[in-house]
Amino acid sequence: MEPHASGAHDCCHPAPAAPAFKNTRKTLFMVLTAAVILIAPAFVDTLRPLGHHLAQYLKMIVPAVAVGLLIGGLIDRFVPHWYVERLMAGTQKRSIVRSVLIGFFMSACCHGVLAVAMELYRKGASTASVIAFLLASPWANLPLTVLLFGFFGAKAFVFVGGALVIAFVTGVVFQGFEKMGWVESNPNRSGTAHTGPIVSDIGRRLGARRWTAANVAADARAVLHGGLKLADMILWWVVLGAIAASLVGAFVPADWMRSYLGPDLKGLALTLVGASVLEVCSEGTAPLSFEIYRQTQAFGNALVFLMAGVATDYTEIGLIWQTIGRRAAILLPLIAVPQIFLLGILANKLF
Repeated sequence: MEPHASGAHDCCHPAPAAPAFKNTRKTLFMVLTAAVILIAPAFVDTLRPLGHHLAQYLKMIVPAVAVGLLIGGLIDRFVPHWYVERLMAGTQKRSIVRSVLIGFFMSACCHGVLAVAMELYRKGASTASVIAFLLASPWANLPLTVLLFGFFGAKAFVFVGGALVIAFVTGVVFQGFEKMGWVESNPNRSGTAHTGPIVSDIGRRLGARRWTAANVAADARAVLHGGLKLADMILWWVVLGAIAASLVGAFVPADWMRSYLGPDLKGLALTLVGASVLEVCSEGTAPLSFEIYRQTQAFGNALVFLMAGVATDYTEIGLIWQTIGRRAAILLPLIAVPQIFLLGILANKLF
């Protein structure tokens, strides 16, 4: 599908000459810190466990993140924004289903997806669809899914399935509240742009596609640019999470974690508090979640730790408060967190 230079059928973003990175310094700092940790055991023997844990985490993380960045670059290049807007502005439950699925394929962490979600809101997506999209994208997006399967194996189905169900249920509740006027509705919905069917537009784009060397090169540059933008967004969070997990694995006694973060209500509650305080990107939280599971064998606690940070992210809640309204911001954790806690209890009993 070939993007046009202008007009109603533009792709998501034209390919700029060079990417504008905002987190380069933080990313370089985290990468250099990781490099020092990996090298330090050769000179400081007490750091050997830390270097070993970090090396093991990076072996699991790097392939998954690379796949996620490639997928993100492809989406950035070939999926027009208006497709997403069309699918997310309805008032039926199928709009929530679409929003959850779009969030799943968005390949963005909780911080990166905020800008996309607010742009969709400005273009007319319903409040309920934006909430479902926000929850589904960082919890169950494609790179995180690959990462979770690398950590947890088949048990990752519980993470991904649970995340999608909670995102859907929360979106449906918001949809009901929106219809009753209990939560802010989107005043930006117009319903006038892009009235043609999406399938026909895809066919038109494929029919107009010219497979020249110049076009393929332009697409490759645009996919690379999109992947680099996503890397700038999440990479330093990923490395930070790996380092934090390595510190826990190397220096926190397993007996302490089993005592305080065990598979009981007290342990779940403390895990919930810890996730809310740490509030890191979901890709960065995944290694910490696995470390909790590795040391405590409390699968539900790992699940709560991964999911609760997104539902209680004060950056996300503050932006919702500012852009959508205070009722939507307050209701998000009130509706999502009890579901997460219940899923954690069930997971601890079943696994």
